[in-house]
Parts: sequence; C-alpha cells; structure tokens
Amino acid sequence: MKLTPTSLPDVWLIEPRVHGDVRGFFFESYNKRALAEAGLEAEFVQDNHSRSARGVLRGLHYQIEHAHGKLVRVIAGEVFDVAVDMRKSSPTFGRSMGMTLSAEDKRMLWIPPGFAHGFLVLSDNAEFLYKTTDYWFAEFERSLLWNDPAIAIEWPLVGAPTLAAKDVAGRPLSLADVYL
Repeated sequence: MKLTPTSLPDVWLIEPRVHGDVRGFFFESYNKRALAEAGLEAEFVQDNHSRSARGVLRGLHYQIEHAHGKLVRVIAGEVFDVAVDMRKSSPTFGRSMGMTLSAEDKRMLWIPPGFAHGFLVLSDNAEFLYKTTDYWFAEFERSLLWNDPAIAIEWPLVGAPTLAAKDVAGRPLSLADVYL
C-alpha cells in the first residue's frame, strides 16, 4: 500500500497495490501490518456500507464524544469525499480537503478522529464502505453545515444536493461543537 499525505495533516490517501489480469483484479483493502509499518495505527470496531444516488450529499458528520477515525472507500460509482479539521488546537482548524474517490481507482482515505467527514455522489449511484475506530453513538453525532462559507468547500455540484434533515440543520463552524 502506498500512503500519501494530503493538504491536511493526519489525513492520508491510501493506494492499494492492485493485481489484475484477464480474470479481473485482486487487492488488499485493509492490512493492519502494512498500515502500521507506514505509521498509521488504528483499531477498527465497526464497518459501515451505504448506497446513495447521484447528488446525495452525506455529512459533514463527526462525534463530539467517542470521536472516531474512518478508513473510507468506494466499491461502486464515484464520490467527492471531504474532511474538515475540527480540532481547535490544530493549526489547520476549520480547513477542509476534498478529492474524488471511485470504484475504478480503488483509492481510500484515512480520516482520523477530530475531523468531520462527508461525501457527494457524482455517479448515478455509489456504494461507500468505511471502517471506524469507535462505535456510532446517536447522542454524540454532530453535523457541520455542508455549505458553511467559513469552510468554503468547493463541492462539484450541479444543482442542489439531496440532504438528510440532520444535514440541512447542520451548524456552521462558528457555532459547532469542536474538539480542543
């Protein structure tokens, strides 16, 4: 696996070694030892799988307690994936980064605890998998406003996104619960 830093410290692009031939392909989507050797050590406790249609925007989600890291990837379709640094003590607090992930490129992102996360579906539909380092707790989940001008994420949108009620009600960074 090849790990490449992104514009936000601690957020990593992970590119697996893909072995392909006329039969198809094979790759390790997770190898604890290989990631640890590259400096990324995480203990995962939960796997999540979502399917969404074009224009669905999920996020920007985080848990104010039981903060969890996420190892994310797309197994069908294409998404624009975003991480936002929610750590008040960080020099990159409030900054975001985004990149396209697809089933075709097989790239993954590591989003550590302390970051909000979301994605926009760019293909007709997409299936998104992510491993988490802690369990989901509804009472601690928060939504950062996806279009907060203070964060200025350049979502590759055509028209308005389809949002869940909790994402419509997301809080701007200036009013959001943050990590110290």
